[in-house]
Parts: sequence; C-alpha cells; structure tokens
Amino acid sequence: MFTRFIHYIEAERRYSPLTVRNYRRDLERLFAWLGTSAEEFSPDMLSTDRIREWIVCRTGGEGISPRSMNRELSTLRTFFGWLMREGLVEKDVMHPITALKTARRLPAFVPESRMSGVVEECGERSDDFVAERDHLIVLMFYACGLRLQELVGINRGDFSPDFRSLRIRGKGDKERIVPVVEPLRRHILAHLGTIDRQNICISEEKPLFLTQKGQRISRSVVYRVVERILSEAGVQGKKSPHVLRHTFATHLLNEGADIREIQELLGHASLEATEVYTHNSIARLKEIYRKAHPRQRDGK
Repeated sequence: MFTRFIHYIEAERRYSPLTVRNYRRDLERLFAWLGTSAEEFSPDMLSTDRIREWIVCRTGGEGISPRSMNRELSTLRTFFGWLMREGLVEKDVMHPITALKTARRLPAFVPESRMSGVVEECGERSDDFVAERDHLIVLMFYACGLRLQELVGINRGDFSPDFRSLRIRGKGDKERIVPVVEPLRRHILAHLGTIDRQNICISEEKPLFLTQKGQRISRSVVYRVVERILSEAGVQGKKSPHVLRHTFATHLLNEGADIREIQELLGHASLEATEVYTHNSIARLKEIYRKAHPRQRDGK
C-alpha cells in the first residue's frame, strides 16, 4: 500500500524528488509513532481521535511549529485521499481535522535599491564559464520568479525558438509560460554560446545550467551560488533563491502589476498564496509615510 502510494505521487502526480522524500519521511514517522512499519500499516490503525493525539505529540511533546505540523497534515490528507480513490477505505478520517493557526510571516525580499546593484553586477560580461553561469542564475531567479527546482530543471528545449519566452514545469507538473526580457535573453544566448564553444554539455537533455563537467547543476550548488552573490552584494537577512522569487513578486507589485498576473507568473494555484505580497507593499507604504509625512517627522 505504502509503496503504491509513493509510486502514485512520483509517476502520476509527478511530485518533485524533494516532495516525495518529504511525504515518505512524514508517513514513516507516523507509522513509527503507531508502532508499526510501512509494510505492516493498515488504515484501520488510524482514526480522527488518533490523529489528534499525533498532533498533540508532535506539537507539544516534540515541539514542532504549527507550520511544520500543517505540512505533515497535508501529507496525510493526500495519502487518505488516495486511499479513498483506491477504495481501500470508506471514510476519510482526515476530513474533521483542520489546519493549525500560524502567524503570517511576510516574505523576505531584497530592496529595489540594493537589487539594482546586484543586477548591474550580474549583467556584466565574463569570459569565465562559472562566473557567467552564476550571474545568469541570479538574473533568472529575479527576472522570472522561479522556484529552485524549476530553475534546475530548465532545458534548452523549454525556450521558445526566439528565446523570448520560457515554459516552466512547476508544482504538480503544471506548466506556465514566463516572458524573457531582452537583457536576460542576451545573457542566456551568450551563455549558451560559451557552452557550445567549450563543448561543456554532455547531457542529452541539454540543461541550461551545468557543472564544469557538463552535468546538470544541483540544487545545493545553486543555493550556494545565490547565497554567495547576495552576500558579496551586501544584502542583509536571509539570502536564498526563494528570497529572489519573493523579490520578483514584491517589486512587480510595487510597480503596479496586477496581483492576478503575478499569481500566473509565479504559478500559484490560488490567489491567497499571492496576496501575502500585498502585505509587503502596505508595509513599504507605511515606512514611506513614516519617513516622509510632516506630522510623522515632527513626532506629532
């Protein structure tokens, strides 16, 4: 049963390897708490009350955050949804379980004044393959609002023939098209020229981002690249690919882009996920007001 479910989310739902690994770990942790194994687990071992005991154990005894607990509950909802569709259970014991309340965290982003310097630095041409690749990584995150796994998975064939748009395979294998602005397009074409001249690519998939050995770049390498470049640029706080994705969305909203258009560009399934960026925009307006309004300056 467990093996069939894992195959389902891998082959049919096309979840990313990281998501599959998280689902596997979440369920195996639950099975261990029940005193059983993945092979011996039976759905009748779980009831709604038993799941509530598990939530108390995880959040109280083990001290995990409500946000982490909600992610594990999401795993279990998917699992029981599959069990229902397969006719392996008659009742969804997860139905009465509601998500735990979490404090809304505003997405971290790089201020426009700081990001302009990062873009200028990354836009400079380099004869070094690695430096050119690393700069392009940062530009792609900021110009296209990509997730880490999405960027790593880009192949040459995902671009339109003129390289003015890019097809992205997002969560749940959902596809979206993002535009490629002209400065970024020129940088992409230059980097592909470097790859061809140096005969670097050995993969038949022809990934956009490669190691020096010609293989697809890893998530961990990309993460370190972003962290290093943002650190060198003097960016404060968290420095990660997702921060650049947040920066993309926040800057678009600040410049007047429609929130539904931003939702489409980000590949969010619901508008609620995108609306969090409006809080950053409001916070920015409050800060501008605090600094600029005469009554605020006078302390009145």
